[in-house]
Amino acid sequence: MTGLVFAMLIACFDGTIVGTCGPVIAADLNGLGLYSWMITAYMLCETVMIPIAGKLSDQFGRKPLFLIGLGLFVSGSVVAGLSTNMEMFIACRAIQGVGGGILVPVATAAVADLYPPEDRGKMQGILGAVFGIGSGIGPLIGGYITEYISWHWIFYINIPLAAIALILTVRKFPTPVTSSRPSIDYLGISFLTAFLLDILLFFEWAGSKFDWVSVQSFAMVITAVVLLVAFVFAEKRAIEPVIAPHLIHNKTVVMSSIFMFLFGIAMMGALIYTSMFAISVLGLSTLESGTYILAMVFGMMITANISGQTVNRTGYRFWLIVGPIVTAIGLFMLSRMTIGTELWYYAVCLFVFGLGLGCMMAVLMTAVQNSSTESEMGMTTSTVNVLKSIGSTIGTAIFSFVINNKLSSELMERLPEDVYNNIPHNTEIIGLLPYMTPENAYNALLSFANSVDFSFACAGILMLSLVIIGAIFKAETPKNED
Repeated sequence: MTGLVFAMLIACFDGTIVGTCGPVIAADLNGLGLYSWMITAYMLCETVMIPIAGKLSDQFGRKPLFLIGLGLFVSGSVVAGLSTNMEMFIACRAIQGVGGGILVPVATAAVADLYPPEDRGKMQGILGAVFGIGSGIGPLIGGYITEYISWHWIFYINIPLAAIALILTVRKFPTPVTSSRPSIDYLGISFLTAFLLDILLFFEWAGSKFDWVSVQSFAMVITAVVLLVAFVFAEKRAIEPVIAPHLIHNKTVVMSSIFMFLFGIAMMGALIYTSMFAISVLGLSTLESGTYILAMVFGMMITANISGQTVNRTGYRFWLIVGPIVTAIGLFMLSRMTIGTELWYYAVCLFVFGLGLGCMMAVLMTAVQNSSTESEMGMTTSTVNVLKSIGSTIGTAIFSFVINNKLSSELMERLPEDVYNNIPHNTEIIGLLPYMTPENAYNALLSFANSVDFSFACAGILMLSLVIIGAIFKAETPKNED
């Protein structure tokens, strides 16, 4: 379990570690035009691999998949640190994403192999805390290493951590006994991969590379629908489907998937813009902003552990009602921030937000695993994980759209018409503040603050909607396998 924790840790913080040092890497490799792909390449490959790795780990065992994932991750990390151009670096980030997309579902599913149902909540609580720590400290570690050593070392530090994970897990990993050669669902994997890439790239590009309402948007939506239909038909005929159609009858998996999808939208919509608000409005540096994020991490650690330790006594429903409410309170508190807000208030907001987040993830994963058969443990947990990842991607696009639209109306109301007509009506306005008169700069910054506040409030309302799912949530007991 300690080895799995180390593997989960490096996979989580490498997903966010380039957040603070990305501009430095792009400038050093002369690739500022490809900047966004440093994060996008990792995210795409990780999301696509999650359901595939989950199913294959059910068929071939967690150990071989874990070793493959760890090997790919370390290889990608080493070569990323040695990169001499941006194209090479992005390719390495994609390899890292594939490795991370294997490590996360395998580590999560392995809890069910190592522990009985009554102990899984505690262990999922630990993994939930690790997820928060890894995601939260990634930008902070990246920023400090880049500033005081070199950006190359943010990838080299993965090597000793991966070595520890390997030493602690390779001998003790449970090895399943299979009586027949597994059948790989190549057709289903192909359709699922194409569908996920299409839908993720649509939300990545819509509104930036092309308009939401355009020929390109229409083509990508139609393609996604066709691929989804083809995937469903392929799964109905597959001997060992990558996502079994009968999961639709498992209410626990279905409700958990819906919950995590909406959770991903609301969580990512808030997380992306908290740091931007702190830097642009509250005047923090990038590293200071990363330090304040630790308040959220501490909150997540507390409730992830408590919920995991007590879920057997309280039941799942309690945490799935309390979690969204506390998270929404944190988001509504964030929506009250403005120019001149005290930093202690910002830290308290993040702490409350983290407390809410920590209530839910470990509890849901425990419920899903306790409602699944042993032969489908990887498939069910990865299905829920991939929907959270899709929700996070969609949330990024949705909240960017919401903020830019609100910002446009705010700028129209607060700035003179001649100024308004000659500036961008989106978050790029932040870069122009030094070139504006003090009064116009203040009004533009206030407009930005109000727009981000509005997105926090929207995320809070979306979080509160999860209370409905939490109130009717009921965990099923898996049927005995033949």
